[in-house]
Amino acid sequence: MLRAVGHPVAWMGRLLHVFDRGLNDPRRSEARRRVAGGFAILAIISITAIASYLLQAWLLALPFGIFGVAILASTLIAQRSLYRHVARVAAALETSGIDQAREAVSHIVGRDPDALDGAGIARAAIESLAESFSDGVVAPVFWLAVAGFPGIAVYKTINTADSMIGHRTHRYRAFGCAAARLDDLVNLPASRLSALLIVAAAVSSRASSTAAWRAVVRDAASHRSPNAGYPEAAMAGALGLALAGPRVYGGALVEDAFMGNGRREATAADIRAALSLYIRADAILIALVGLLALLGVVFL
Repeated sequence: MLRAVGHPVAWMGRLLHVFDRGLNDPRRSEARRRVAGGFAILAIISITAIASYLLQAWLLALPFGIFGVAILASTLIAQRSLYRHVARVAAALETSGIDQAREAVSHIVGRDPDALDGAGIARAAIESLAESFSDGVVAPVFWLAVAGFPGIAVYKTINTADSMIGHRTHRYRAFGCAAARLDDLVNLPASRLSALLIVAAAVSSRASSTAAWRAVVRDAASHRSPNAGYPEAAMAGALGLALAGPRVYGGALVEDAFMGNGRREATAADIRAALSLYIRADAILIALVGLLALLGVVFL
């Protein structure tokens, strides 16, 4: 079905591209482009909300339509693809050498892979895993639980818009401002929940849940992102690492606070340990969703 009609995120991206091409005129002032960007994101959200609500209503009117809704929603949650991409980095470090590891990590991070040594590659993969656990898994599930299929569809629309136009470049600094700010807002609850899930996952593993919690309390708010610091700090503390810190993007050094106060020499084994925590945190999230669904059946 998806091969025939295309992935929902691809449709969101095409729609955003139409607005970008039509409204983001570099000859306009930054103020006008900021307003245009706000209008574009509002229009795309409205279209997505209406379409997803009507689709959900149609599916739920069918016998066993709830399974159709679940299948559609599952396409907007990146659990397995995230694991595969990060595991590929660990495998490259273990068996293929630094060049293959740089190529593998380039698919999941925005920084310059050529500036990374083995430890830098491992840290980048773990940071991406932690952040993507929040905005690629926990946030979609959170908004699905809050508002059904329209909730997860609107969230993915905002997240896609941020990834496409929420950059501080000359073209998108003004036009993408609304998308970036809105993405920060809708990811706020999930980032905190993600940190708690990682802390909880550390309880049942060899990682340190106490150190994970301390790192969140001490370091998370110092991250340059209002959300990424929470899962990154939890992962860093749990594994005894120091993540984030100064990094190179587009040839420019970006200063950032360290998450965790452990070692910087991360390895492929640390990536594997992070993936193990990720699996446990996923399992806890699934259990929580199942519990909420059961309570809903019992009390509604």
